[in-house]
Amino acid sequence: MRAMHLNRERIKELAAESGFDMAGVVPARALMEEGSRLVEWLHLGYHGEMAWMERNPAMRADPREVFPGARSVVAVALNYFTPHEHEGTEGKISRYAWGDDYHDVMRERLRELLDRICDEEPEARGRACVDTAPVMDKAWAVRAGIGWLGKHSNVITKEAGSWVFLGEILLNLEFDNYDEPIADHCGTCTACLEACPTQAITAPYVVDSRRCISYGTIELRAEELPPVIAENLEGWLYGCDICQDVCPWNRFERPTAEVRFEPRQGATSITSDEILSLSREEYVERFRRSAIKRAKLGGLKRNATHLKEARK
Repeated sequence: MRAMHLNRERIKELAAESGFDMAGVVPARALMEEGSRLVEWLHLGYHGEMAWMERNPAMRADPREVFPGARSVVAVALNYFTPHEHEGTEGKISRYAWGDDYHDVMRERLRELLDRICDEEPEARGRACVDTAPVMDKAWAVRAGIGWLGKHSNVITKEAGSWVFLGEILLNLEFDNYDEPIADHCGTCTACLEACPTQAITAPYVVDSRRCISYGTIELRAEELPPVIAENLEGWLYGCDICQDVCPWNRFERPTAEVRFEPRQGATSITSDEILSLSREEYVERFRRSAIKRAKLGGLKRNATHLKEARK
């Protein structure tokens, strides 16, 4: 249905009122080019053991498969940068996981935004999506002009660099005008490719997860890390920010207004000895409502063991 009381600019105002730093509105169409690249990436096996990515690639490329009746996609971004540093060189945690689980924060704000939209357009219907839904978050952020896809495969924004969480609302509303993509501003820079210690960025915009420290320390369920990762952890316990840390665009980083992204217990690093001494009960208590629980206790202890061995 065509929106009667809302337009693109009002949607973006409502997104700001809901706490988002950036937003864009685009038609809900199939992502043909992006979908083809996803299929090629999967064919190369670059997803590693993330078998869930193989399921329904056609659904990932078309929001109307996820939410029948979708006419528009509201893409949003939330800055998560906090001005802290790692306490030491061992047991480093990726910045995105310092605070509360972003899924919870993003879902809460997306639902608030959807409620605001429905208040102004009573016939509006929609579905809020964080990265657990089969939706190509980065592709929609790029389509909506929030940022461009960096050579490290993260979305880069002019306003906050690449330290942003992404989400969408799939809407049954159609608007008279939409946002457009912005230019790619990476230029000739290859800092992220050169800095990756495992050469996981095999080409600009292409990451082989099987070589990626973030994938290995978070998603991989194997008892041992592959040698290419284990021998190049550089102190990372959970995730890795190297490619973002060296990105020149992150000189525009600015502190988030969301206090829930502040480091939990003030921790930006956790030593291997501390992880190896954790009981199941202590693990559950410490990482409740934290993204770090994604790695599970066994994964964290495996990572910590490799870090401890590297100290010898």
